[in-house]
Amino acid sequence: MIRILLAEDEEAMRTYLARALQNAGYDVVAVDRGTEAIPHLRTQSFDLLLSDIVMPEMDGIELAQHCAEISPET
Repeated sequence: MIRILLAEDEEAMRTYLARALQNAGYDVVAVDRGTEAIPHLRTQSFDLLLSDIVMPEMDGIELAQHCAEISPET
């Protein structure tokens, strides 16, 4: 099963996307900010990072950079 880490600060969009992806058969972990995604990236394996670009604390670009540092082989 494909695992997706979804980072989206807008609750309605996060809920909608998570539900739609789960209904399509994906395993989804949804978080409301980039900083909340980091511990998940360190302790779990994901096939895809789906992130909003504009978020408080850490934007989607910074999150992608952290993801590349944590798991450079993917």
